[in-house]
Amino acid sequence: MHIQEWLETVPAVAVYLLVGGVIGLESLGIPLPGEIVLVSATLLAATQDHINPYVLGACAIAGAIIGDSIGYLIGRKGGKPLLEWLGRKFPKHFGPHHVATAERSFQKWGMWAVFVGRFIALLRIFAGPLAGVLKMPYWKFLIANVLGGIVWAGGTVAVIYSVGKVAEEWLKKFSWLGLLAAVLFGLGSLVVMRIKAKKAEAARAAEPAAEPEPVRAAD
Repeated sequence: MHIQEWLETVPAVAVYLLVGGVIGLESLGIPLPGEIVLVSATLLAATQDHINPYVLGACAIAGAIIGDSIGYLIGRKGGKPLLEWLGRKFPKHFGPHHVATAERSFQKWGMWAVFVGRFIALLRIFAGPLAGVLKMPYWKFLIANVLGGIVWAGGTVAVIYSVGKVAEEWLKKFSWLGLLAAVLFGLGSLVVMRIKAKKAEAARAAEPAAEPEPVRAAD
């Protein structure tokens, strides 16, 4: 079976649930490739008439907002011990340097860190739980969460779908190339995030320790 014929058999409901579920779990604090799934599903919608981009965007937005809200509640209840537990379970995503980088962003930007965090892989995972751990007022978090979810998820679907429709004939012939490009884009953002985190960790390690005060000799 040709890949295009196979894609036509994929139920639209399955795509909606997959997008909403993966983005929701990622926003909750579980490191999953939400951006890759969203971009790939949107490219699929651009070539498959049975997948509605508006429903797809609504599912992505709902997953982002609900997942972040649950993450906030978990973080508020769990506090710092939660981050320590996540660090032990997912050291590549919730290591001390990742947490420190996210905390600095929250301390500097406040509720804007929740909004902007939607567009940054590291903060997208941390935003909800960390906002709860740091006791950010819920009304501030909710505003930033809703706006960030709409702009990021809805905007991504709108832009990628528009580009996909322009190149629809090309994508129909080379659907697997479009999906491969989406995967490479997501992996590239992940690599950049890890490189930045390692540089930040190296910079902190290179900082000279405070010198102890000299011991004064007894008179």
